[in-house]
Amino acid sequence: MIRRVAIEKVAPRAAEIDAAGTYPQDMFDLLQELGLFTLPFPAEYGGSDSMLSSCVAVEELCRVCYNTAYLLIVQWVPFGAILAGGNPTQQAKYLPGLANGDLRAAISTTEAQSGSDVAGIRTKAERVDGGYRLNGAKIWCTNSSVADFVLIAAKIVEEGQAVTEAKRGAINLFIVERDTPGFTVGPAESKMGARGVPSCPLFLDDAFIPEENRLGEEGLGFKIVMEAFNKSRPIIGARGVGLAQGAMDLSIDFVKQRAAFGQQVSNFQGVRWMIADMAIQTEAARSLVYRAAAMVDDGITGQELAQAAAIAKAQATDTAMTVATDAVQLFGAAGISNDYPINRYFRDAKVLQIVEGTNQIQRNIIANNLIGRS
Repeated sequence: MIRRVAIEKVAPRAAEIDAAGTYPQDMFDLLQELGLFTLPFPAEYGGSDSMLSSCVAVEELCRVCYNTAYLLIVQWVPFGAILAGGNPTQQAKYLPGLANGDLRAAISTTEAQSGSDVAGIRTKAERVDGGYRLNGAKIWCTNSSVADFVLIAAKIVEEGQAVTEAKRGAINLFIVERDTPGFTVGPAESKMGARGVPSCPLFLDDAFIPEENRLGEEGLGFKIVMEAFNKSRPIIGARGVGLAQGAMDLSIDFVKQRAAFGQQVSNFQGVRWMIADMAIQTEAARSLVYRAAAMVDDGITGQELAQAAAIAKAQATDTAMTVATDAVQLFGAAGISNDYPINRYFRDAKVLQIVEGTNQIQRNIIANNLIGRS
């Protein structure tokens, strides 16, 4: 069903969404109508409780439109964080709306000085009567311009305590409603890829957050963030698989339609080997992503999941970049023209190597699990 919808409804809009760089509300409405926002979550929220099914859905959508697939993911990561660390009151308040699309959310950890180093964030949450005062700034918060609330990571400090004195790792996520005084969403960045879902800076100036909007026990938010990221990484990998598959699909169609030196371009052995390598790499990445997703469905957590998720994310997104690069080469001069879609795949693939933990960080995770760290 998703493959059919992707071809008939999503693919015709993909180029326009990318070119305009504006939020595709029509695609959000389509996903909401199909009931896809709840897909990976428990049946009590109308979902299939299947990360593997979710990865297949993301792959099929990303095969034709990165941005439409992204609309699912930016909803799923906050949902997963609240499901993992929220109390029953918070879950009852936010999860049904996220599941049916009546609410939109974002999650924010990245700061100018600490992208990969979540533990090094400087945004502080100062304890005050009844809650916390948040001060600081975030960057690259995707979906924040349309979100009803944002999960913001901050270090908890005592009143008057300098943020640099905060105990390392004493981080929590805070549910910050859009209309909170002192909370501002800045203008959207002009991005190379992933252009249809805006990423914005956030500013917090003495924003008061009631204690009931702290996610999880005080000081344990870092663990919630990491678990949410681990569980979402198979989905990021699925985006890489979808992009690679889509780039290969376009390449095959293109070389079969072109002729040079008296024969069809697809008959040249060099071209055929490039296509074969695309297929080998894409299928290998798909297997790794599906394995990590199945582990989530089996309830595996902690280091074992972190390892599998890191391997899947790094391999799948590196594959997307490799396949997209070769695809541009096969398109020749047409590959750098905006009249052909392949350059969009190239730009979006580069984004995937960076977001949700750079691939260098994924390799750190893998190596640390294998050989430790002194």
